[in-house]
Amino acid sequence: MNSWVNSAEILGSDLPLELSGTGNRRALLMDALREAVRSGRLAPGTRLPPYRSLAADLGLARNTVADAYAELVAEGWLAARQGSGTRVAERAAPVTPVHRARTPERVARPVHDLVQGQPDPSVFPRTAWLASARRALAAAPDDAFGPGDPHGRPELRRALAGYLARVRGVRAAPERIVLCSGAAHGLRLLADVVGGPWAAEEYGLPFHRELLASHGVGTRPLGVDADGARVDGLTRRDRAVLLTPAHQFPTGGPLHPARRAAVVDWARATGGLVVEDDYDGEFRYDRQPVGAVQGLDPEHVVLVGSVSKSLSPALRIGWMVLPQRLVAPVVAAKGEREQFSSATEQLTLADFIDSGAYDRQVRRMRQRHRRRRDQLVAALHARAPHVRVTGIAAGLHAVLELPPGTERSAVRAAAWQGLAVEGIGDYLHPGAEHSPGAEHSPGAEHSPRAGEAGAVRAPDASPVPHRDGLVVGYATPAESAYPEALDALCRSLPPVSPPPAPAPPQPPAAP
Repeated sequence: MNSWVNSAEILGSDLPLELSGTGNRRALLMDALREAVRSGRLAPGTRLPPYRSLAADLGLARNTVADAYAELVAEGWLAARQGSGTRVAERAAPVTPVHRARTPERVARPVHDLVQGQPDPSVFPRTAWLASARRALAAAPDDAFGPGDPHGRPELRRALAGYLARVRGVRAAPERIVLCSGAAHGLRLLADVVGGPWAAEEYGLPFHRELLASHGVGTRPLGVDADGARVDGLTRRDRAVLLTPAHQFPTGGPLHPARRAAVVDWARATGGLVVEDDYDGEFRYDRQPVGAVQGLDPEHVVLVGSVSKSLSPALRIGWMVLPQRLVAPVVAAKGEREQFSSATEQLTLADFIDSGAYDRQVRRMRQRHRRRRDQLVAALHARAPHVRVTGIAAGLHAVLELPPGTERSAVRAAAWQGLAVEGIGDYLHPGAEHSPGAEHSPGAEHSPRAGEAGAVRAPDASPVPHRDGLVVGYATPAESAYPEALDALCRSLPPVSPPPAPAPPQPPAAP
């Protein structure tokens, strides 16, 4: 028998095959194709070149290739449909066994998602964003396609300076704005530049505390009550304090005006830095948004923001409005070139803001989230009136206050209902003193309009005991899925607590 070897560098078909060995050429071709499928080089659904083209490239007769295709189709390796050519069959995936690590417990994917932190991705303004992208690319200067400036595109910094001044009361020139890939990236840079230790609200994102710790910056908790963070607990040893003054996360409510002034006074007196996480400052429903603390003293406050809640976390665009003394160190910490945010997306966002599309999107989302919030309040009023809702005057989530000792059981009950939701205890700083079973005193926000017109507490109000509750992200589900998610939530809540037993009668006092 003759030995026949041919390596096909397919012209235009990108299907390199090696046919080697002796025997029937059709059999050799079939073996080569089977091996390509089996090894994964030809993935399921891959379209193969027409048999005429492959025959010419391999130097085979057309009938030989056609017969090989037909037999592999009959065996189930390939699939052929009129008008779509011959493809690798979907069921002909690589058969090499894959050994996966066994996990001790398989967690079922939740049917409903009320975890806070992500808006419904289906409402991204695709048409308006595409229009801005086209305009931005058409007008982009040549240097936009070169190595990126770590400071960020000047077009976006100018647009943000105007927008933040108009909407959030921020005082900043474009030169003081440094772009980043989001709030987490901004905190990493500030941790590297400022150092530690920091103070942080006792309720907040564990991810932020862990991120700072990974950069060598420890945090200690500040108490939180109905007026926000207890800033009277700050000391000269603290290098910075991380706050959510527009809407304390996750408990709700803005930082009291007296405390806003007090934290700025602390920064001026000690040289400390106020890091203002403005994560949802635009989403206030019952009155105008509270202005940024940064407006009180731009030299001692850093404002950190992003488009992750108003547009999408997938864009990876955020910003820091910095004191002048920190601009150069933060830019140096980013590196010599922009590595994190695409210049074209920065230009698109600049156009999106300048054209008014961003304002329209925020208004649209504000109306949508307010409607979602009202649906949540109405459902609880009808089906669980004993559960109190707080923190609903702003933001994308609410806190459902639960009877003491019922938080973990409510989270487990939600999981049985196929509902993903978090307990407020998941956000408590590990250094905060926990008093199990303590009741939470009435807060400032317990209905869509409560706590908005007055009810100003003194800045030295007593600390609020830690409580049990659920953090409900009402912005997360798709519109069609939201009613079912609310239904699952209501079924997960603990029943009405039984009234306390009456005190036994006291014997009459002795004469």
